Amino acid sequence: MRRASIHGRASAHTRLVLLLESPRMPAALPEPIPVPWTMKPLASAETTLDFDERGRMRASIVHDVLYGVTPEMLVWWFRNMRGTVDIEGRAYPRYRVWHPRDHVEHRYEKTPPGADGVGSVFLIHEVLGRDPRYRVNVLTDVVRLDEGGFAHRPRFHGVSGMAAMDYTWRRVPGGTRYENSITIGPNLPRGLAFVQRALRRVAFDEAHARAWLLHNVEEVGNLEHFLPGLFAAER
Repeated sequence: MRRASIHGRASAHTRLVLLLESPRMPAALPEPIPVPWTMKPLASAETTLDFDERGRMRASIVHDVLYGVTPEMLVWWFRNMRGTVDIEGRAYPRYRVWHPRDHVEHRYEKTPPGADGVGSVFLIHEVLGRDPRYRVNVLTDVVRLDEGGFAHRPRFHGVSGMAAMDYTWRRVPGGTRYENSITIGPNLPRGLAFVQRALRRVAFDEAHARAWLLHNVEEVGNLEHFLPGLFAAER
């Protein structure tokens, strides 16, 4: 893989770009949820932003250890993001507490028989850094959930194969080592890297990816503060 910056002129593939353009979102954001903890800084994790030989962009994170959180808790969390959690005596939507500033809405569109997990389809609605330039409002398909990790595949206007979110985790002394990544771009031949650049420019560019890195470091770190108690209360 090579690390690089993105530059270039606008692509002529206008129809393809318009197809993948992110959907519009309401301008107004809900007020941040007041939480009694400080979110982790970007420097608490190891982060990279790379481009592969096919021109796909990959942002990845090795998080600080999640103390007090187990792989079993993480599997339970991704099956139980519905509902609320109490923060200082007040109930808030769980998904919004997961990132109390950036998250707007999480909604299941499809649940397979038995329980949420592989085969589920849900909506992710968030604004990274509360900056309207870095909006995410997509349906995504869950393709993995087990004690080794979680994976889902966001759709752009119903089109799959344009992005991949992959999470892995493992038990370590005191908690869990959590790693994850987002890969932007379809698996096109090497000679079509210019198409990858066009897609990123409209759907999820390098600045958007850097905003995602900070958002995700904060989001994952927040699990330490509410997930162990929620898990214990509901199991």
